[in-house]
Amino acid sequence: MNNPKPKVLIIDDMHESVISLLEEKGFEAHYKPTVSAKEVPALLAGYEVLFLRSKMTVTDEVLAQANKLKVIGRAGAGLDLIDLEAVRRRNIQLVHASEGNRDAVAEHALGMLLCLFNNLLRADRQVRQKRWLREENRGVELGEKTVGIVGYGYMGQAFAKRLAGFGCRIIAYDIEKKDFGDALVEEVSLEQLQQEADVVSFHIPLNQHNKGLVNTAYLQAFRKNIYLINTARGEILPLQDLVQALESGKVTAAALDVLENEKLHQLSPMQQENFNYLITSENVLLSPHVAGWTHESYKKINQVLVRKLVDVYSRIS
Repeated sequence: MNNPKPKVLIIDDMHESVISLLEEKGFEAHYKPTVSAKEVPALLAGYEVLFLRSKMTVTDEVLAQANKLKVIGRAGAGLDLIDLEAVRRRNIQLVHASEGNRDAVAEHALGMLLCLFNNLLRADRQVRQKRWLREENRGVELGEKTVGIVGYGYMGQAFAKRLAGFGCRIIAYDIEKKDFGDALVEEVSLEQLQQEADVVSFHIPLNQHNKGLVNTAYLQAFRKNIYLINTARGEILPLQDLVQALESGKVTAAALDVLENEKLHQLSPMQQENFNYLITSENVLLSPHVAGWTHESYKKINQVLVRKLVDVYSRIS
């Protein structure tokens, strides 16, 4: 790689291995995870690469101050905090590391589903209270079910792979991908998925089309009462609509790693009401947006991101 070394600004917490990985490939890493979002635009001048997770929204105004920026690397899967049109217009390359946490997301989603099927949290609390209620906690077997996957990218595929050993039927729908069916998964239309699924798991990005997608009409289109898993983005699922579906029984139980508003101390009155319902429901399982956040994925994300950076930089430099 020609000197001077391209400079990489890293503005979010990342595993320390990112520095050595970048340096080994001829980049100069500047690790500044404590910088505030307001300070970032003024720092961008002179940097060829920006690595970030979720500290800030990358807008056209931010990019206007990045006079040398060639590549943005998102340390994760979602790109909803980046103005994609502004990036394209400025001819900035964009890479992200969805492969890095796909295994983590898949295992988390499966763990949440098994927890719901077997009433594990409720049973644990009851036994701690010396309540030995066996019939009340009779479980459900995954092998007897049809699992519908909405979104068959890296995350959806990894989830399907984890499901394979349970003997359940796996069907999948993707609005963009076609002809992906194989021995593991059956490709179906959204309408067929809604007719046949017992479980639905969402693995789709947040974009203009998907925001608020899983609303009351969407949920009511399922023929069966369903178990719902969302490890994708909270904004695809309006909580008010989910609460209504839980109250009606259309959604038997829900596992949510993400919420419509994850700033829990800044909820609107309606959001607070819906949140109160979720946290008092025994058929709702919650986790704090950590499905893709394992010790292993923390390192894998770096490896994927640096590999993609090297690939794209070799084409543009």
